[in-house]
Amino acid sequence: MSQARFPATFMRGGTSRALFFRVEDLPTDPAARDRLFLAALGGPDPFGRQLDGLGGGSSSTSKVAIIGPSPGSGIDVAYTFAQVDVRNPRVDYRGNCGNISSAVGPYAIEEGLARGGRVTFLNTNTNKRIVAEVPLDGASMPATAGDFVLPGVAGTGARITLDFLDPGGAATGRLLPTGNAVDRLVLDGGRSIEASLVDATNPMVFVRASDLGLTGIEDPRGLDDDRVLMARLEAIRAAGAVAMGVAATPVEATARSPAVPKIALVAPPRPFHDLAGNAIGAAQCDLVTRVVSMGVIHRAVALTAAMCLAVAARLEGTIPAEIAGQFAPGADVRIGHPSGVLPLAADVRDGRALSVRAYRTARRLMEGFVRVPEAVLRDPEFFRDRIGVSMATVAD
Repeated sequence: MSQARFPATFMRGGTSRALFFRVEDLPTDPAARDRLFLAALGGPDPFGRQLDGLGGGSSSTSKVAIIGPSPGSGIDVAYTFAQVDVRNPRVDYRGNCGNISSAVGPYAIEEGLARGGRVTFLNTNTNKRIVAEVPLDGASMPATAGDFVLPGVAGTGARITLDFLDPGGAATGRLLPTGNAVDRLVLDGGRSIEASLVDATNPMVFVRASDLGLTGIEDPRGLDDDRVLMARLEAIRAAGAVAMGVAATPVEATARSPAVPKIALVAPPRPFHDLAGNAIGAAQCDLVTRVVSMGVIHRAVALTAAMCLAVAARLEGTIPAEIAGQFAPGADVRIGHPSGVLPLAADVRDGRALSVRAYRTARRLMEGFVRVPEAVLRDPEFFRDRIGVSMATVAD
């Protein structure tokens, strides 16, 4: 079988990895483009490993960034994020990824699309502007060496500052999509649970860990193995998606919008050990969380989820605000997660989110061409033999 090749760059951004493509190098047919992304990353893979591609078998390592020309004055590039499902023939464009956003600035500089260390770009998924301050080396290229430690990434790197401007209503048009700080979501069988539905950088469903009999510091692997719990979390997430207007029914939310909204368990801080075995004291964070990403507990915390959580913690009446308590003016929101503690600066005034600032590292890992079978581009049924499902079936 002959293979087609496409120019691509493999980037790490924060605690995620993605294939970066220039938009002019991609097929113009959206369906063929999606099949290209799936094949390039090694999916859909019923074994969940993506061995036949560049993906890493998790939502954090199965991502694509599409970089396009500037859409207007004061913006260097346009950036579209694609979350590529590991097991199913599905590509989700309904939200952004904060981690991959941190790699857009370095990529734009290296590609000659931006000059200097300040890169302003538009995320087309949310129609929101992001400003990256990228440290440079002596050759005016992005620096990679530095002393910044990012929990979940081995070693140190050069710190990239990301300002997400006016992040409220990224997907729904409202910071509180229902107008309520807390909603009661009704599930099948008459059960219900309280949740805060907040949309900042990406929409999120926040629930108390204690309402599910949890502490919020459980090992992600143990939670993943609890199929009853994960099914219940998906039911809550789907109900939240309907309440937010992201999907018409819970079934549609599960089938067609697996990445948006995400759901997070939140709890008061208590001592825990991160995945590297480091002891984290209760005084080192303001709250702890476990975030579900594409049906799996995130091994760190999805950056957009963390940013939304930081905003919610400063919104009076929400569950995160109830748990975190009062903050001193200008203080960071310190979020405990499986890989450590993430501090974020959220500027929230009079019920409006003005900005969220985060710090990340990023690095170009590989550049060249990604190869996929040519049949991927022309055959909508290409993946049927692999998993018994076609792209058309999933789209329906």
